Amino acid sequence: MGVRFRGHRHRSLRTGLTVVGLAVAMTATGVATASALPPAAGDSAASIVLTEQATDRILVLASDRKSFENAEIQWEWRPSAANGLADLAVDWGVPDEAKLRYRDGKPYLLTTDSWGFVGVIAYPEGTPYWATSVGRGQNPHSIELLPDGNVAIAASTGGWLRIYTASQGPRSSTYIEVDLHDAHGVHWDEERQLLWALGGNDLLAYRLGGMPDAPTLTEVRRTALPTPYGHDLTPVAANPDRLWITTGSQVYQYSINEDTFTQDYRGANQISRSGVKAVGDDAESGQVLTTYIQPGNLCTWCTDTVTLYNRTERLTLHGSQIYKARWWHAPPPEATD
Repeated sequence: MGVRFRGHRHRSLRTGLTVVGLAVAMTATGVATASALPPAAGDSAASIVLTEQATDRILVLASDRKSFENAEIQWEWRPSAANGLADLAVDWGVPDEAKLRYRDGKPYLLTTDSWGFVGVIAYPEGTPYWATSVGRGQNPHSIELLPDGNVAIAASTGGWLRIYTASQGPRSSTYIEVDLHDAHGVHWDEERQLLWALGGNDLLAYRLGGMPDAPTLTEVRRTALPTPYGHDLTPVAANPDRLWITTGSQVYQYSINEDTFTQDYRGANQISRSGVKAVGDDAESGQVLTTYIQPGNLCTWCTDTVTLYNRTERLTLHGSQIYKARWWHAPPPEATD
């Protein structure tokens, strides 16, 4: 399946690995660092999902150079009349989050768009489990599916974290809200039964309570970030004690048990940099991917390339404007004529 990319129209928005024999240094801020690049890893069976803003689509591709260079798209999605979301398509135009989650054994795309759309979409059917719009000007930036079927949303311009009662129906618009300055990330920690949320200056943990139709949130931890402008929050697949955290200038791992940020992970001196919009490791291969701002891209917060570090490879989708990329552990749809 091919895809054509068009020029980006300007949009004004506010802008685990085991370490053996590794020499660790300390930065001036007291964050442990490591400089060694990870050893080469085998090819990953996982695909990669992209938020692609030149064509305003979610794209899934195999995680190899040929697939990217030839734009061999395994699956693509955006709201439309065909998937029952024509009324919400007006609030789609700058997709900024894509995650894979499973519920009752079924894979779902979790996605948000800076224009207001938020949704949980059945894969590969493309139909909504739940979807709504939070409205223009809120800039939803991340999303999480909770065990009870509800959905957490973080919005940066809105400055809030919400729990929507998605368990009550596919268009439920009821929510509870807590303030979270410059909210950018949200992640459900199944092991600890905590909801982690990332703001501009702090990482927070919340305890869920109440009932599915009337949820509650209780803050149980707040830790200041070592550097400002928190951006991406994802689990470290290789180490259940750690979370990936990106800020405006650095990429950290956060130890949950020790309540500390560190850069002692292997390859930190290559992976950590300014402008990283997404980071994540693949548990099967050990590969780490990032997307970071590419000078000269028509979208000033985007790139046309996903960078892999363990096998030191750049996957370029020419003409694209990629904001985030994530590992995608779900089989591609059956090929059709």
